[in-house]
Amino acid sequence: MTQQSAAGQVVIPHAPWFTQDRFGMFVHWGLYSLAARHEWVMYRESISVGEYRKYFEHFDPDLYDPREWAAAAKNAGMKYVVLTTKHHDGFCLWDSALTDYKATNTPYGKDLLTPYVAALREAGLKVGFYHSFIDWHHPDFAIDGNHADRDNPDAFEINKTRDGAKYREYLHGQVRELLSNYGQIDYLFFDFSYPEVGGTASAGTKFPGKGRADWGSEELMGMIRELQPGIVVNDRLDIPGDFVTPEQYQPAGAMVSGDKLVPWEACQTLNGSWGYDRDNLDYKSADLLVRMLIDGVSKGGNLLLNVGPTARGEIDARAHEALSGMGQWMRVHGRSIYGAVATSLAPPSDVRYTRRGNRLYAHLFVWPFQFVHLPGLAGKVRYAQLLNDASEVAMMVLDPGQEAGHMTPAGQAPGTLTLKLPVQRPGVAVPVIELFLNDESELP
Repeated sequence: MTQQSAAGQVVIPHAPWFTQDRFGMFVHWGLYSLAARHEWVMYRESISVGEYRKYFEHFDPDLYDPREWAAAAKNAGMKYVVLTTKHHDGFCLWDSALTDYKATNTPYGKDLLTPYVAALREAGLKVGFYHSFIDWHHPDFAIDGNHADRDNPDAFEINKTRDGAKYREYLHGQVRELLSNYGQIDYLFFDFSYPEVGGTASAGTKFPGKGRADWGSEELMGMIRELQPGIVVNDRLDIPGDFVTPEQYQPAGAMVSGDKLVPWEACQTLNGSWGYDRDNLDYKSADLLVRMLIDGVSKGGNLLLNVGPTARGEIDARAHEALSGMGQWMRVHGRSIYGAVATSLAPPSDVRYTRRGNRLYAHLFVWPFQFVHLPGLAGKVRYAQLLNDASEVAMMVLDPGQEAGHMTPAGQAPGTLTLKLPVQRPGVAVPVIELFLNDESELP
């Protein structure tokens, strides 16, 4: 359940931190990091369970130090971290009592979640887990079009031997372990349901989908609420969750379910791959990532930005560079992001507004020559400054007596506030002007 605050912000009542913090780190890490060519490598290359086992037998992340992950997240301005406890390949990062396919049985030989949780708590970051409904390793998970073994000609015969109830029991048991053995967990991201279409094998074979009945979603959510009352849960159980999760795209505006605004979080990658992908060089620049964060917050959303550590457990240099660039911007502009909400006031082209109390933040995606014109703000702003250095920005309102019809000689509508900017653009990814409002109730 969500509610809308007096200021128009959509909040999760049992976890108001979520829309306050705005920015988190996603971490996809597991056996696929050894393959180093996308986390769906087992599916993409139709690798059998037997062939894939070589990664299990060589998994030894000797450089794993989650305190370094936590430091990278914190330095980037992130407030929470979400780690894949089990991805679609079925490999578990913790010492689950329900399977042998886990980190403690690899050459590394230790539970990876215990130090992860401890490192986040030590750094003051919220603790999040990702958990996949899909499991290409489990003997009772029925083959479908989203399965690595989808092209097996005997798939339908094999499925006759698979017991969905047993897999559902396994799924619930593992979630119970995760939410019982590591103290307070703040965030849970499930992935994913596909009730309508189960996908198609390359030969054209169509499979049934999987959704709430297959996962036992209602019962599962009840158990989650009982074990961790303060946790936020995403929307991929095929039943409503606490927030919605657009993936790999930026929504055009605020997100609505029914006729109500809902909290949302865009999950995005640095280079198109969630898991470590050694030869993928398609990295987004820090400037672009900053714009994505701003754009999301201006529409009422969060950003969950992914890194895929190497098989030795380190965040690679390219990811560090992107995170560091974001951190430089966040260090001086964070107050335009944390706790900020959307406003229905229409910004000029190439400007994004966020608002926090009696302060409106104009993020300038393009630096104009000397003047920026803000419709509807004349008489509503008492002071303006560049946020990066708190230097004053001159304000003016053109003389209404000089209006020609409905437009001023400068081509601006009446009621427009004009700001005079320095010719030299500030040396930051996205300059921000902080506007102090006379009365916060004047703006929508």
